[in-house]
Amino acid sequence: MFAVTILGNNSAVPAFNRHPTSQVVTHDGNNYLVDCGEGTQIQMINYKIRRSKISHVFISHLHGDHYFGLIGLLNSFSLLSHQQELHVFGPSPLKEIIDIQLKVADTKLCYALHVHHINKASTLIDTDKLTVKCFPTNHRIECYGFSFKEKKQPRKLILDKAKEYSIPAIFYERLKDAEDYIQKDGTVIKNEQVTEPAEPGKKYVFCADTKYDEALIPHIKGADMIYHETTYLDNLRERAESRFHATTKQAAELAKKAGVKKLLIGHFSSKYDTLEEFEAEAREIFPATELALEGVCFEI
Repeated sequence: MFAVTILGNNSAVPAFNRHPTSQVVTHDGNNYLVDCGEGTQIQMINYKIRRSKISHVFISHLHGDHYFGLIGLLNSFSLLSHQQELHVFGPSPLKEIIDIQLKVADTKLCYALHVHHINKASTLIDTDKLTVKCFPTNHRIECYGFSFKEKKQPRKLILDKAKEYSIPAIFYERLKDAEDYIQKDGTVIKNEQVTEPAEPGKKYVFCADTKYDEALIPHIKGADMIYHETTYLDNLRERAESRFHATTKQAAELAKKAGVKKLLIGHFSSKYDTLEEFEAEAREIFPATELALEGVCFEI
């Protein structure tokens, strides 16, 4: 499964039972934590996110509502005898902050913690199934978005056809890798006779905190789903601009121009107690918009 679960969707101040930014991207049984605002641990418990499956944490920037929950999570991992290596990616001051917090508490983690400094658009993870990249966004301080892209999948085996041509099961994996099969009499069974093309790998992009910026389009173009902040309704566009944030219609405009398939909106200002108008405004421009509601798992 390739999906994202929203743990927190509010901006700087927790309010109206909404929590600061945090979400979990799930792919092939692994959990990738994106941002870690206050309350993230409790939200993980509430929505049954398995902490033991988290091997990577991505921190977009060093405003508190995006990482103040991190040191508590790192400490809890140790108290729970976590053994798996943990990789944390974020702007350069993050390592110093973590080191100071651990030092003053005289805390020694029982697992290997690797804090990686990001300072430009780059590839952070590249496995045989998934590539994770970061890219700068247009915020008041150094800030990065993250893209999660599935690798091209193997071809799909047509089992009845494979059996019809008496292809042994031991060769099935090679068929999925697009190999032809040669029978004992020299007859070549072309791969396309017994397999079908797999669906292309899907892409999810977390756009972090940012003002409206078309420089993001190359990073989100054609994505199956993106998350873009909408701190304000569109009548406060000037305020959004001055605070390096975006509005409902701006997020929708960007999604439309980039040709994405689905838009999730979040990072709502605490000045709003209800969210229905956020969705309505964005859908005027980009109908395939949904509120990034906490506890909801969106399949990509």
